[in-house]
Amino acid sequence: MDGQTAVITGAASGNGRGIARRFAEEGADVVVADIQDEDRLGGQPTHELLEAETDVRAKYVECDVTDRESLESAVGAAEEFGGIDVMVNNAGILGPQKPLTEVGYEEYRGLMEINLDGVYFGTQAAAAAMIEQEDDGSIVNMASAAGFEGYPNLTPYSTAKGGVRLFSYAAAADLGQHDIRVNSIHPGQIETAMSSEDMALDESEGSEQTEQSDQASPSIPLGRPGSPEEVGDVVVFLASDLASYVTGESILIDGGLTNTG
Repeated sequence: MDGQTAVITGAASGNGRGIARRFAEEGADVVVADIQDEDRLGGQPTHELLEAETDVRAKYVECDVTDRESLESAVGAAEEFGGIDVMVNNAGILGPQKPLTEVGYEEYRGLMEINLDGVYFGTQAAAAAMIEQEDDGSIVNMASAAGFEGYPNLTPYSTAKGGVRLFSYAAAADLGQHDIRVNSIHPGQIETAMSSEDMALDESEGSEQTEQSDQASPSIPLGRPGSPEEVGDVVVFLASDLASYVTGESILIDGGLTNTG
Protein backbone atom coordinates (compact mmCIF):
# COMPACT_ATOMS: atom_id res chain seq x y z
CA MET A 1 0.00 0.00 0.00
CA ASP A 2 3.02 2.31 -0.31
CA GLY A 3 2.01 5.69 -1.71
CA GLN A 4 -1.70 5.06 -1.09
CA THR A 5 -4.02 7.07 1.15
CA ALA A 6 -6.90 5.51 3.07
CA VAL A 7 -9.78 7.37 4.70
CA ILE A 8 -11.31 5.26 7.49
CA THR A 9 -14.45 6.29 9.34
CA GLY A 10 -14.83 5.26 12.99
CA ALA A 11 -11.08 4.65 13.21
CA ALA A 12 -10.55 6.00 16.72
CA SER A 13 -11.06 2.55 18.26
CA GLY A 14 -12.22 -1.02 17.74
CA ASN A 15 -12.22 -2.50 14.26
CA GLY A 16 -11.53 0.88 12.69
CA ARG A 17 -8.37 1.27 14.77
CA GLY A 18 -7.24 -2.23 13.82
CA ILE A 19 -7.90 -1.52 10.15
CA ALA A 20 -5.97 1.75 10.33
CA ARG A 21 -2.98 0.02 11.93
CA ARG A 22 -2.87 -2.61 9.21
CA PHE A 23 -2.97 0.04 6.46
CA ALA A 24 -0.15 1.94 8.13
CA GLU A 25 1.91 -1.25 8.55
CA GLU A 26 1.57 -1.80 4.80
CA GLY A 27 2.78 1.74 4.04
CA ALA A 28 -0.45 3.67 3.46
CA ASP A 29 -1.06 7.17 4.79
CA VAL A 30 -4.26 7.28 6.86
CA VAL A 31 -7.01 9.80 7.56
CA VAL A 32 -8.70 8.85 10.84
CA ALA A 33 -12.28 10.12 10.52
CA ASP A 34 -14.31 9.87 13.71
CA ILE A 35 -16.36 11.93 16.16
CA GLN A 36 -13.57 11.50 18.73
CA ASP A 37 -9.80 11.18 18.49
CA GLU A 38 -9.19 8.95 21.51
CA ASP A 39 -9.50 5.21 21.85
CA ARG A 40 -12.60 4.12 23.79
CA LEU A 41 -10.42 2.98 26.68
CA GLY A 42 -8.47 6.24 26.73
CA GLY A 43 -5.47 5.00 24.76
CA GLN A 44 -3.23 7.02 22.49
CA PRO A 45 -5.18 8.59 19.59
CA THR A 46 -5.00 6.40 16.49
CA HIS A 47 -3.30 8.96 14.26
CA GLU A 48 -0.56 9.52 16.86
CA LEU A 49 -0.16 5.77 17.34
CA LEU A 50 0.27 5.19 13.59
CA GLU A 51 2.97 7.82 13.28
CA ALA A 52 4.75 6.45 16.35
CA GLU A 53 4.67 2.85 15.10
CA THR A 54 5.38 3.43 11.40
CA ASP A 55 6.86 5.91 8.92
CA VAL A 56 3.50 6.87 7.40
CA ARG A 57 1.63 10.14 7.66
CA ALA A 58 -1.64 10.15 9.59
CA LYS A 59 -4.14 12.77 10.66
CA TYR A 60 -7.37 12.96 12.57
CA VAL A 61 -10.43 14.77 11.23
CA GLU A 62 -13.69 15.12 13.09
CA CYS A 63 -16.38 13.34 11.13
CA ASP A 64 -20.05 12.68 11.84
CA VAL A 65 -21.16 10.15 9.24
CA THR A 66 -24.78 11.33 9.53
CA ASP A 67 -23.66 14.66 8.04
CA ARG A 68 -22.89 14.59 4.30
CA GLU A 69 -20.72 17.69 4.45
CA SER A 70 -18.69 16.11 7.24
CA LEU A 71 -18.09 13.03 5.09
CA GLU A 72 -17.05 15.19 2.15
CA SER A 73 -14.61 17.06 4.39
CA ALA A 74 -13.09 13.79 5.60
CA VAL A 75 -12.56 12.66 2.03
CA GLY A 76 -11.14 16.07 1.16
CA ALA A 77 -8.63 15.79 4.00
CA ALA A 78 -6.84 13.11 1.98
CA GLU A 79 -5.71 15.78 -0.49
CA GLU A 80 -2.93 16.68 1.96
CA PHE A 81 -1.49 13.22 1.26
CA GLY A 82 -2.08 13.29 -2.49
CA GLY A 83 -5.76 12.36 -2.68
CA ILE A 84 -7.92 9.43 -1.66
CA ASP A 85 -7.16 5.92 -2.93
CA VAL A 86 -9.17 3.87 -0.43
CA MET A 87 -12.37 4.56 1.50
CA VAL A 88 -13.34 2.33 4.41
CA ASN A 89 -16.86 3.05 5.64
CA ASN A 90 -16.46 1.46 9.04
CA ALA A 91 -18.37 3.67 11.52
CA GLY A 92 -21.43 2.08 13.05
CA ILE A 93 -23.43 1.23 16.16
CA LEU A 94 -25.21 -1.86 17.43
CA GLY A 95 -28.37 0.07 18.25
CA PRO A 96 -31.52 -1.11 20.03
CA GLN A 97 -31.51 -4.69 21.25
CA LYS A 98 -35.19 -5.50 21.68
CA PRO A 99 -38.08 -7.21 19.88
CA LEU A 100 -39.20 -5.74 16.55
CA THR A 101 -42.51 -4.52 17.97
CA GLU A 102 -40.74 -2.49 20.65
CA VAL A 103 -38.33 -0.56 18.41
CA GLY A 104 -39.28 3.10 18.21
CA TYR A 105 -39.09 5.20 15.06
CA GLU A 106 -36.33 7.47 16.35
CA GLU A 107 -34.26 4.48 17.45
CA TYR A 108 -34.66 2.91 14.03
CA ARG A 109 -33.85 6.09 12.11
CA GLY A 110 -30.87 6.87 14.34
CA LEU A 111 -29.28 3.53 13.56
CA MET A 112 -30.04 3.74 9.84
CA GLU A 113 -28.51 7.21 9.57
CA ILE A 114 -25.20 5.86 10.86
CA ASN A 115 -25.05 2.25 9.67
CA LEU A 116 -26.64 2.54 6.23
CA ASP A 117 -26.94 6.19 5.19
CA GLY A 118 -23.41 6.87 6.41
CA VAL A 119 -22.10 4.08 4.19
CA TYR A 120 -24.14 5.28 1.21
CA PHE A 121 -23.02 8.89 1.39
CA GLY A 122 -19.48 7.98 2.41
CA THR A 123 -19.24 5.88 -0.74
CA GLN A 124 -20.74 8.70 -2.78
CA ALA A 125 -18.25 11.25 -1.46
CA ALA A 126 -15.27 8.96 -2.01
CA ALA A 127 -16.37 7.93 -5.51
CA ALA A 128 -16.85 11.55 -6.58
CA ALA A 129 -13.31 12.39 -5.45
CA MET A 130 -11.82 9.31 -7.12
CA ILE A 131 -13.57 10.10 -10.40
CA GLU A 132 -12.38 13.71 -10.27
CA GLN A 133 -8.81 12.50 -9.71
CA GLU A 134 -9.21 10.27 -12.79
CA ASP A 135 -7.68 7.44 -10.85
CA ASP A 136 -8.83 4.00 -9.80
CA GLY A 137 -9.88 3.33 -6.24
CA SER A 138 -11.24 0.86 -3.74
CA ILE A 139 -14.16 1.23 -1.33
CA VAL A 140 -14.72 -1.27 1.48
CA ASN A 141 -17.97 -1.13 3.45
CA MET A 142 -18.39 -2.55 6.94
CA ALA A 143 -21.38 -4.86 7.20
CA SER A 144 -21.81 -7.85 9.51
CA ALA A 145 -22.61 -11.53 9.60
CA ALA A 146 -26.07 -10.22 10.54
CA GLY A 147 -26.30 -8.95 6.97
CA PHE A 148 -26.46 -12.57 5.84
CA GLU A 149 -28.62 -14.19 8.52
CA GLY A 150 -30.64 -11.64 10.47
CA TYR A 151 -30.66 -11.87 14.26
CA PRO A 152 -33.57 -11.73 16.70
CA ASN A 153 -33.79 -8.55 18.80
CA LEU A 154 -31.44 -6.87 16.32
CA THR A 155 -33.84 -6.13 13.48
CA PRO A 156 -32.66 -2.55 12.74
CA TYR A 157 -29.02 -3.64 12.82
CA SER A 158 -29.65 -6.68 10.62
CA THR A 159 -31.70 -4.57 8.20
CA ALA A 160 -28.95 -1.98 7.86
CA LYS A 161 -26.19 -4.56 7.42
CA GLY A 162 -28.18 -6.44 4.78
CA GLY A 163 -28.67 -3.10 3.06
CA VAL A 164 -24.93 -2.42 3.11
CA ARG A 165 -24.30 -5.75 1.37
CA LEU A 166 -26.78 -5.12 -1.45
CA PHE A 167 -25.81 -1.47 -1.74
CA SER A 168 -22.18 -2.52 -2.22
CA TYR A 169 -23.20 -4.82 -5.07
CA ALA A 170 -25.11 -2.01 -6.78
CA ALA A 171 -22.31 0.51 -6.20
CA ALA A 172 -19.81 -1.94 -7.71
CA ALA A 173 -21.98 -2.19 -10.81
CA ASP A 174 -22.24 1.60 -11.05
CA LEU A 175 -18.61 2.44 -10.42
CA GLY A 176 -16.82 -0.32 -12.29
CA GLN A 177 -16.68 1.84 -15.42
CA HIS A 178 -14.48 4.23 -13.44
CA ASP A 179 -12.16 1.45 -12.23
CA ILE A 180 -13.50 1.84 -8.71
CA ARG A 181 -14.03 -1.41 -6.85
CA VAL A 182 -16.62 -1.76 -4.07
CA ASN A 183 -16.81 -4.66 -1.63
CA SER A 184 -18.29 -5.37 1.80
CA ILE A 185 -16.95 -7.28 4.77
CA HIS A 186 -19.06 -9.16 7.31
CA PRO A 187 -17.38 -9.75 10.70
CA GLY A 188 -18.86 -12.04 13.30
CA GLN A 189 -17.51 -12.21 16.85
CA ILE A 190 -14.57 -9.80 17.09
CA GLU A 191 -12.76 -8.82 20.29
CA THR A 192 -12.70 -5.05 20.76
CA ALA A 193 -12.83 -2.68 23.71
CA MET A 194 -16.61 -2.63 23.53
CA SER A 195 -16.82 -6.41 23.93
CA SER A 196 -15.60 -6.03 27.52
CA GLU A 197 -18.44 -3.66 28.33
CA ASP A 198 -22.21 -3.94 28.42
CA MET A 199 -22.97 -3.40 24.74
CA ALA A 200 -26.62 -2.84 25.45
CA LEU A 201 -25.68 0.40 27.17
CA ASP A 202 -23.24 1.61 24.50
CA GLU A 203 -24.87 3.17 21.47
CA SER A 204 -22.37 5.91 20.75
CA GLU A 205 -21.18 6.27 17.17
CA GLY A 206 -17.69 5.00 16.47
CA SER A 207 -15.88 1.90 15.36
CA GLU A 208 -18.15 -0.92 14.39
CA GLN A 209 -18.64 -3.55 17.10
CA THR A 210 -20.12 -6.78 15.83
CA GLU A 211 -22.19 -9.23 17.82
CA GLN A 212 -20.63 -10.82 20.87
CA SER A 213 -21.92 -13.65 23.05
CA ASP A 214 -20.34 -16.24 25.29
CA GLN A 215 -22.81 -18.76 23.90
CA ALA A 216 -21.61 -18.25 20.31
CA SER A 217 -17.91 -18.96 20.94
CA PRO A 218 -18.09 -22.78 21.17
CA SER A 219 -19.89 -22.88 17.81
CA ILE A 220 -17.12 -21.12 15.91
CA PRO A 221 -15.20 -23.76 13.91
CA LEU A 222 -11.88 -21.99 14.51
CA GLY A 223 -12.66 -22.02 18.22
CA ARG A 224 -12.06 -18.36 19.02
CA PRO A 225 -13.20 -14.81 18.28
CA GLY A 226 -11.30 -12.71 15.77
CA SER A 227 -9.24 -9.57 16.28
CA PRO A 228 -9.57 -6.10 14.73
CA GLU A 229 -6.22 -6.65 13.02
CA GLU A 230 -7.59 -9.78 11.33
CA VAL A 231 -10.49 -7.70 10.05
CA GLY A 232 -7.86 -5.21 8.87
CA ASP A 233 -6.03 -7.96 6.97
CA VAL A 234 -9.09 -8.59 4.82
CA VAL A 235 -9.71 -4.89 4.22
CA VAL A 236 -6.09 -4.33 3.16
CA PHE A 237 -6.36 -7.28 0.77
CA LEU A 238 -9.52 -5.89 -0.81
CA ALA A 239 -7.95 -2.44 -1.14
CA SER A 240 -4.72 -3.70 -2.67
CA ASP A 241 -3.75 -4.77 -6.16
CA LEU A 242 -3.94 -8.37 -4.95
CA ALA A 243 -7.72 -7.95 -5.31
CA SER A 244 -7.60 -5.95 -8.56
CA TYR A 245 -10.28 -8.18 -10.14
CA VAL A 246 -12.49 -8.43 -7.05
CA THR A 247 -15.54 -6.17 -6.86
CA GLY A 248 -19.15 -6.64 -5.84
CA GLU A 249 -18.05 -9.24 -3.30
CA SER A 250 -19.05 -9.78 0.34
CA ILE A 251 -16.60 -11.57 2.63
CA LEU A 252 -17.49 -13.16 5.95
CA ILE A 253 -14.89 -12.79 8.71
CA ASP A 254 -16.44 -15.03 11.37
CA GLY A 255 -14.22 -18.08 11.81
CA GLY A 256 -16.63 -20.14 9.70
CA LEU A 257 -19.65 -19.74 11.99
CA THR A 258 -22.27 -18.49 9.52
CA ASN A 259 -21.78 -21.24 6.93
CA THR A 260 -21.36 -24.07 9.41
CA GLY A 261 -23.61 -23.17 12.32
